Amino acid sequence: MKDNGLYVMHISIHGLIRHRSPELGRDADTGGQIKYVLELAKSLGEVEGVDRVDLLTRLIDDKRVSTDYAVPVEEITEYARLIRLPCGGKKYLRKELLWPHLEEFIDNTITFITKEGRTPDLIHGHYADAGYVAMELAAAFDVPFVFTGHSLGRNKRNKLIGDGLTTTKIDSQYKIETRIDREERIIETADLIVVSTQQEIEEQYGLYDNTAKAALQVIPPGLDLEAFYPYYDIQFDPDLFSDEVKQTRHTLLRELHRFWMSPDKPFILALCRPDHRKNIAGLISAYGTDPELRAVANLAIFAGLRSNISDMEDNEKDVLTDMLLHMDRYDLYGKLAIPKKHDFATEVPELYRLCAESNGVFVNPALVEPFGLTLIEASSCGVPIVATDDGGPRDIVANCQNGILVDVTDSLQIATAIKSILLDKEQWTMFSNNGINGVRSHYSWRAHCEKYLDAIRGLLPKGAHPDLPGGEAAGSTNNRPSFGRRLTNVRHLLITDIDNTLVGDDAAMERLFYLLEENRDTIAWGVATGRSLELTIEIMTEYNFPTPDIMICSVGTEIYYGPDFRMDKGWQQHISWQWQAEEIKRALADFDFLVSQEAEGQRSHKISYYLEEKDSRLQQVRDALDDTKLRCQVIYSHGQFLDILPLRASKGKAIEYLIQKYDFSPRHIMVAGDSGNDADMIDGRTRGLVVGNHSDELDHLCDRPNIYFSPESYAAGIIDGLRHYGFA
Repeated sequence: MKDNGLYVMHISIHGLIRHRSPELGRDADTGGQIKYVLELAKSLGEVEGVDRVDLLTRLIDDKRVSTDYAVPVEEITEYARLIRLPCGGKKYLRKELLWPHLEEFIDNTITFITKEGRTPDLIHGHYADAGYVAMELAAAFDVPFVFTGHSLGRNKRNKLIGDGLTTTKIDSQYKIETRIDREERIIETADLIVVSTQQEIEEQYGLYDNTAKAALQVIPPGLDLEAFYPYYDIQFDPDLFSDEVKQTRHTLLRELHRFWMSPDKPFILALCRPDHRKNIAGLISAYGTDPELRAVANLAIFAGLRSNISDMEDNEKDVLTDMLLHMDRYDLYGKLAIPKKHDFATEVPELYRLCAESNGVFVNPALVEPFGLTLIEASSCGVPIVATDDGGPRDIVANCQNGILVDVTDSLQIATAIKSILLDKEQWTMFSNNGINGVRSHYSWRAHCEKYLDAIRGLLPKGAHPDLPGGEAAGSTNNRPSFGRRLTNVRHLLITDIDNTLVGDDAAMERLFYLLEENRDTIAWGVATGRSLELTIEIMTEYNFPTPDIMICSVGTEIYYGPDFRMDKGWQQHISWQWQAEEIKRALADFDFLVSQEAEGQRSHKISYYLEEKDSRLQQVRDALDDTKLRCQVIYSHGQFLDILPLRASKGKAIEYLIQKYDFSPRHIMVAGDSGNDADMIDGRTRGLVVGNHSDELDHLCDRPNIYFSPESYAAGIIDGLRHYGFA
């Protein structure tokens, strides 16, 4: 990998992604999107001026799937890699179950970027889950955010309602409201949204409130033309007819012929996932109800990968069962082939070519088709197509003149279109040649990458990457605050308490801020306080000190970054483990000696009371929480303040979280404080600093080798500590 060209990070989280022999069609999450992102990463990495492409996905270590998905790094090409990061445990999960775990993916990506020592030039998220992750990361590192939806939630919800599902059932099964909410934010925020067709803009994005603000651009997907070459090339290039190709063709023909009584006929081919929206039953009905069509052609349907139908998801099980029932209803034994598996990398291109050699037709009967990748694959190999008159197929047929569009809810239309091609050899040849030529003109990955780079050039900083095709970047030179880029690049970090540590000597505080600014390239700094964010901002304003890089607020239950006070949602998710705020309040409701603090003292992960300690009242509180088996921390300070916190939350634990997330060495972090409520963060793995004006509560730490007791007070003590440890 070189370090001076464009570095693009793609993120596609759900499904099973591997470069070698991808299991496309294995389940609903491992479909066309997987093929798209793999081929885009490979092709983009081959473009001059692009030095690195990383495709990030989820690491899966589950005995139900291949061990390939547990490999952290898989090379795609010299300049493109597949990176797998932990998220939501080790088990393979369907995409709807990943929403609660996306903050973990964000945190692990930040750690990955930090360890790599290089920030991406742009981050591109695919589908709503990865779109949300990419949006958060792009904001953290101040880089452009690009999004491809592949499909959208509002459109899916409308179709499910049309199928008779209730909104409650839809949200329960598909988490559709969460998805739509994220999509609205993504559409509003993205610097560029890549779509495949104009219809996608009008009929899918048109359903969203924020689309008027969106930067949408049509860039059709490409195709691997080396794999999907025309069927007749084998006749003229003997090198293509390798032993591997011969073996693949033999395997496919043997599998098809075991279903067909008359294997010499042309065959009608369909290739899709077992999903109701793919309308497999509609194609079988069209074939089964037309005697002439059954007489002139066989039918082959490759409906995903299956082993035991009874073990599959309900939707897939229903579709496959219905397919078998239709086969029986129309007595299609000896005419309909329904193989159980196929290899997308090696067998699918040969399958298209075998179909073309038989003078067959490829059919996509889907009720909705946003793009139609299989249509351009088949056309590239020379197979005429019949497809749904919806979405992407309209653009494909308009560009290539390679087939017929039909109303796929009308079986007669499907059958008539197929027969018109099969029985008219001139029309078959015209559609075949047009498809081969049209795909090469409109749907190559090289053309896609050229349009893609043209689109992003205006998003990159002006003058950057002069080696890109078409010239250097032409975007803005303005720099927005970027806490992620800063925290991954600095060497040292200072975290300090505010009261009686940072604040107390105005002149010393001014000297400290000057020192921090002077060493800005190597030292980031932050505060850790019991105050809420609002009260922290108040004291910052009162003393007129610059905005810290990090603010650990509300006794370590909240972390914020930079001048826009961006909350660390990963920390919120982390400390939510076993946190039951309402149950805690109910457990303590009968204690009349507890007085709830004002609203500004209450936070989502901090419950605060006033408590005047008398007659072991504090022990009564602890006992009540223990009796109800509520796992939390009880912190009592200054003889009157009682805070109930999550088990995982504290100022010290927040610092440990930052160490892990940004890959800081504990030796390069100095933590400063003055009183007992700073002890948990001072007495850790970091460099501790106790100011000269400290309370007796910290005296027991004086023998710790990693804690320095400064003779200087307030901010002067912090300066002394920074010099003592060699930070400045």
